Order: sequence, then structure tokens, then C-alpha cells
Amino acid sequence: QVQLVESGGGLVQTGGSLKLSCAASGRTISTYVMGWFRQAPGKEREFVGGESWNGGSTYYADSVKGRFIVSRYNNMNLVYLQMNSLKPDDTAVYYCAAKPHLSQLVLTTASWYDYWGQGTQVTVSS
Repeated sequence: QVQLVESGGGLVQTGGSLKLSCAASGRTISTYVMGWFRQAPGKEREFVGGESWNGGSTYYADSVKGRFIVSRYNNMNLVYLQMNSLKPDDTAVYYCAAKPHLSQLVLTTASWYDYWGQGTQVTVSS
């Protein structure tokens, strides 16, 4: 079992930045693909970005490409989501997710992930 805890959310103005953290415990995430998802009120959970087990590949949704960066530190069981140039449309609850997956393919479908955090709220004011 892997437990995931997100932190770092908050209220920020348009154009601002936030850095979300995802702390894993229970097992090392060194063999896990890690993904970030978000869910806005009344909308389905959507993929934001993710990184393969060893950091060899990353993949982002078109809506955040060039603005968001995923990074991971397996030796510390930490994953980050750096969010820059934030827009009101980025307002959502953000979740990190994990799945054992020794491939460079970053999984983009929520149902493929085995473990989820409780989420952290990000609100971008206009």
C-alpha cells in the first residue's frame, strides 16, 4: 500500500505560481508512474501531467504544457507539480496518483492508477 498526501494548494492571482507537493509513504515510489490530475466543480477528473518511474519521460495535457512542470525525487518519496502562469481555468482540486509501472509510458487515464491522495484545492482569482 502507498499513501499519498498532497500539499501546497491555495489562493493565487492570475499569472501567479504555486508548487504542489505529493509525499508518499508505505512503499518507495521508485517503480511507480506518478500522475497529477485535477477536478473542477461539475467536471470530470482530468489528467494534468505525469512522469515515468525513473523520470525518463514526462507528459502534459495540452492545457498546461509550457506552464506546469512535474518533478520527482524517488530517494525522498516526493513528487512536485510546479504551476506557473496560472489562469482561472486552473481552479480545481489537484490530486496525485501512483501506479507500479516500469515503463516510460506515462499513464493519462485516472482509472489506471491504483493509489490517490486526498487532494489539495487550488483557486486562481481573476
